[in-house]
Amino acid sequence: MPSELKLDAAPAAPPRAGTAAGRPEPEFWQSIDQWMDTPQFRDMMKDEFPEDAAEWLDPVSRRQFLSLMGASVALAGAVGCNPSLKPASRKKVVPFVRQPDQMIPGVPLFFSTAVSQAGGIGLGVLVKSVEGRPIKVEGNPNHPGSLGATDLYAQASILGVYDPDRSKQVKHEGRAGTFDSAIDALRSALNTQKAKQGEGLRIVTETTTSPTLILLIEDFLKRNPKAKWVQYETLSRDNPRRAGERAFGKYVNPIYHFDKAKVALALDSDFLSATGPGNVRYAREFMAGRKVREIAASLKAGDGVEAKDMNRLYAVESMLTSTGGTADHRLPLKPSEVEAFAVALAKELGVAGLPAGGKLPKSAEEWIKPLAADLSKAKGQSVVVVGDHQPPAVHLLAHAINEKLGAFGSTVTFTEPVETRPADQLAEFKTLVADLKGGKVDFLFLLGGNPAFDAPADLEFAKVLGETKALTVHLGLYDDETSRLCKWHLNAAHEFETWGDVRGFDGTATIQQPLIAPLFGGKSPIELFAVLLELGISDSLEVVKATWKKHFEDTKASGDFETWWQKAVRDGVIPGTARPAVNVGAVKLDALNDKAFATPAVKAGTEIQFRPDPTIYDGRYANNGWLQEIPKPVSKLAWDNAAIVSPATAEKLQCTTAFGWTGGENGRTETDLVEITVDGRKLTVALFILPGHADDVITLYVGYGRSDDLGWKVAGGHGSNTYLLRTTTALWGAGGVEVKKTSGRYLLAALQGQHAMESRRPVRHATVAQFAADHDFAQVPGASAGEYKEIRALTPGTPEDFARLYGWKEGEGKHPHPHYHTHDHGHAHEGEKGEGHEEHGGHDTRLIPLSLYPQNPLKVDGQDSSKTYRRWGMSIDLGACTGCSACVVACVSENNIPVVGKEQVTKGRSMHWIRIDRYFSMPGEKNQEDSLGGKDVGPKARAEKIKDSAAIRTHFQPVQCQQCEKAPCEVVCPPGATVHSADGLNDMVYNRCVGTRYCSNNCPYKVRRFNFLQFSDYSTESLKLVNNPDVTVRTRGVMEKCTYCVQRIRAADVEAEREFQTRPKDANGRPKIRDHEIVTACQAACPTGAIVFGDINDRDSAVLRAKAEPTTYGLLAEINTMPRTSFLAAVRNPNPAMPKGA
Repeated sequence: MPSELKLDAAPAAPPRAGTAAGRPEPEFWQSIDQWMDTPQFRDMMKDEFPEDAAEWLDPVSRRQFLSLMGASVALAGAVGCNPSLKPASRKKVVPFVRQPDQMIPGVPLFFSTAVSQAGGIGLGVLVKSVEGRPIKVEGNPNHPGSLGATDLYAQASILGVYDPDRSKQVKHEGRAGTFDSAIDALRSALNTQKAKQGEGLRIVTETTTSPTLILLIEDFLKRNPKAKWVQYETLSRDNPRRAGERAFGKYVNPIYHFDKAKVALALDSDFLSATGPGNVRYAREFMAGRKVREIAASLKAGDGVEAKDMNRLYAVESMLTSTGGTADHRLPLKPSEVEAFAVALAKELGVAGLPAGGKLPKSAEEWIKPLAADLSKAKGQSVVVVGDHQPPAVHLLAHAINEKLGAFGSTVTFTEPVETRPADQLAEFKTLVADLKGGKVDFLFLLGGNPAFDAPADLEFAKVLGETKALTVHLGLYDDETSRLCKWHLNAAHEFETWGDVRGFDGTATIQQPLIAPLFGGKSPIELFAVLLELGISDSLEVVKATWKKHFEDTKASGDFETWWQKAVRDGVIPGTARPAVNVGAVKLDALNDKAFATPAVKAGTEIQFRPDPTIYDGRYANNGWLQEIPKPVSKLAWDNAAIVSPATAEKLQCTTAFGWTGGENGRTETDLVEITVDGRKLTVALFILPGHADDVITLYVGYGRSDDLGWKVAGGHGSNTYLLRTTTALWGAGGVEVKKTSGRYLLAALQGQHAMESRRPVRHATVAQFAADHDFAQVPGASAGEYKEIRALTPGTPEDFARLYGWKEGEGKHPHPHYHTHDHGHAHEGEKGEGHEEHGGHDTRLIPLSLYPQNPLKVDGQDSSKTYRRWGMSIDLGACTGCSACVVACVSENNIPVVGKEQVTKGRSMHWIRIDRYFSMPGEKNQEDSLGGKDVGPKARAEKIKDSAAIRTHFQPVQCQQCEKAPCEVVCPPGATVHSADGLNDMVYNRCVGTRYCSNNCPYKVRRFNFLQFSDYSTESLKLVNNPDVTVRTRGVMEKCTYCVQRIRAADVEAEREFQTRPKDANGRPKIRDHEIVTACQAACPTGAIVFGDINDRDSAVLRAKAEPTTYGLLAEINTMPRTSFLAAVRNPNPAMPKGA
């Protein structure tokens, strides 16, 4: 039964011996229920699986599940293609007589291209293709926005190609049509407009940066000079664009250089997440300054920085974000108070010409002086970043502050806009709606987007579109809300199916090349305009090529064009295409006194803010099952949005949350429903309580609430449509919101409660000062020096591990990296050198190596494999992890992990091989980084403490199979389905597994996943086209887990043996595998480079350098599992001058 959680009256835990009030507070906690220590939570921790957990659901539920799998097992062939679409690539099918160039069965090819994201910004990627099928996205190291990494949207884009809910045919007024008939109708309308010079023509696109498409549209407008082109995105960058125009007299594009920043302030900006332009590069640059390394070899290799050189991050925000969770100091404020904070900070820094600022709470006022001093101290190396959703005035203030701090030309530079035609998108869209209502539009052509769903509610665009007499045409990937209201719907090609081009965050252009022929005969905007303009060429390749041939000629590039073109396509980057730098001059602040520019007053009371969803963004990815099932970084909700509030706000609303804690089936969260009223518009939505959220603020993510009438298998029926509350005057939020609890409850899928590790200290962290005083802070608390050295010896790859294997003594120098760079071990810890405990050979003699495992090592060719063979290991830097989940989606894509759906997720049956645990902690009495010191308090005291949002600290920890050298799962598996390989991997033999689940019960890390149902379609041949052919597709009754991407390891083994004659050899005569030659899927995707993988027997490997760091620790290493994956404890850099608890 669910346990109802009331913050003011939570059930008390039975008192423990020696305590009067109850159980000690946990140092780290994942959920409110764990913090409150309810009896139901403790019962859940005792029983991993409920009774009859393996029983089938009723047939109806099973059918619903198989339907829900949708795109995760979609056809990769042209199933459902309408012959009338006449795709240009249709030719006779002939067998291989001569092998196609470069195609070798079983050997993948990689092609450079780019994925278009919000704001029309492209991210350069490499797409893996196996025998003509694109199956995996990797980052392009040549691209300035990627640097070899990706985000979760890029990783999930491959699923969009095979989505069975994609539009498969042209439709005319809801009936099947043909592309030819649509072109005839469009040309007829255009001919009618010629006499009026296109006065009744309107083109609507999302923000586009495609040079080719822009040239085509401009050509179209030249032929129809009175036609209008409107760019519109519901989550546009109008605010920073408008602020830049008023500050500098022209539109500019700010580029941040976080690699040069020592101090950064994020004003309601989640720049470390995937929702903004340049996010991958920004995350890589900033988090590189937070990877603390003390080993000289690590610093020489550029793996990190010394603790004294760490950067510092301040965050001011309402909703707890990835950026706020990473910050050294975080201040929860209402959205309307951010501008007053910026004004106060600017005044403290000495910026002149400022208006009077609003009133700030005392906690914010205490921040101003020490923050201003810290920013000023790092003059030329500090930066202020503002979220796109903040009003233009805040962006203008940030420009003034950055100018005062000497950031211009250093941590901030400006270029010409990436968009060829920057504009006030909302103003243009409002004019379009007015023209439609006034009958001024005869032909409306919508290229992508879905304004019928996401346009401001007060414009009533869906109603206007449905009632207009104009010819309306929509080109889109889906038959969505907008297409169903148009006269014509044209199915679009996916960007992996056609030629195109796009610019990155700095303007660098990339040629997009097709990886597969259009599965459903779709057309791209480039092809469509080429036909309408009667250019004589309709093939997208020729059109794009013509654009860049002109560029080649205009720039007078050397060599011949064909050679230049082939290199541009191959590299995925066109050199010299970044937007030119702009000298902006002095910031003009006169706009702050302009009523038309100033921020409208916000009504008092509860505020609401609308934000892009961290997984489905504005709803464009709503039918992507991989993204729907990814838990959001902080709330850990999947498949839904909710009204997110602080514990104190929930108490005011008298709302409660009930967590479903039963053995094995944890993850369902029943919450109250609330009715939110904004300017007379009402919406009923589930409420979710999140510690750390600002009080009296409600955060609503957009993009959910899609109708079941669309017939989409993934998106329909999940969450609430928050666009119904957004208006032109409340695009990003509003004040004076009415909120009241209603009847009924709603079931949410909250994944953080799953896979909890009982009574452990999983994440470890310290401040720079604490690290300087004790380099061994990350070791097991309460242990003597001899004890924790013994425990570190159980973490493969550490210096203590090598001493255990080879009998080395400290200081002999045989470990490649034995000494800290700056730390002097002059002081003795308790238990060292005879002080309390006798040591023998560097080991504490009190420790008895009790184990069920034999002490004899695994033999390969008669030798100890741990010494002579490859020994794969991984290191994860918790100080660099932002919880973005790119690694999770990459793992899903690489390893054929199925989508199970919301119902199964609420039963604790998510199948992700890697999870990102989010923990909270609170400052204690001794210092600002410890929890409450294990102080015994009752439920009422805990309920009060959790209301202090400013005190909440957030920590992220990726957890997958730890590849234990002494794996508890192996000894309990009756058929021996989980075994050790020669190189020490904990392998799964799927056809041996009989589904006892003993291994999962015995796994202390809770990383094994069981196929309770037939989650993957194992029998349909055509569905195999979606999957990675190198990875087995699992069936019902089989256990699975992380394999360290063993398929990549074995491929490298084969390649090394194939090149036996030319490769260097190791001491045993085996061909060496070069460091970084094997990159796991999670490692490749990680924007911050937090994951390092390699051979820990390779003395020059990056993973060995990481494991030699003093902050290295093994998760639960004290229980003698000897995990091959280790963690680097996080080090934070708080400002000692900040107020206590900040």
